[in-house]
Amino acid sequence: MAWVYILRCADDSYYVGSTTFLEARVAQHQRGEGAEYTKHRRPVELVFARETETVGEAFGLEKRIQGWGRAKREALIRGDFAALPGLASRRRGRNTQVVEERRAQPDASRDQLPGV
Repeated sequence: MAWVYILRCADDSYYVGSTTFLEARVAQHQRGEGAEYTKHRRPVELVFARETETVGEAFGLEKRIQGWGRAKREALIRGDFAALPGLASRRRGRNTQVVEERRAQPDASRDQLPGV
């Protein structure tokens, strides 16, 4: 089992990570021993966590969420899964063909969250 998680930092930014030991990892971030990003943005607050079957699934979901904008991350944190597909449109116009190709490909981490 593994986890993907989102921390809200003291500067109101978000940090997305994955781990096999959620409580220990959040404690590391709080002590300034986690990622360099959170080291200077403490205290942090755990605002979202999702358990996955494998480390690979957690890492894939982490990378997917890291690519999202603030509004989409906040919809996920709120549990507003219905809003997630509509918030993906921020990428349109820059490289629509690549986005459409990715949507056509099956992705196991896509099944982890409704509406994604």
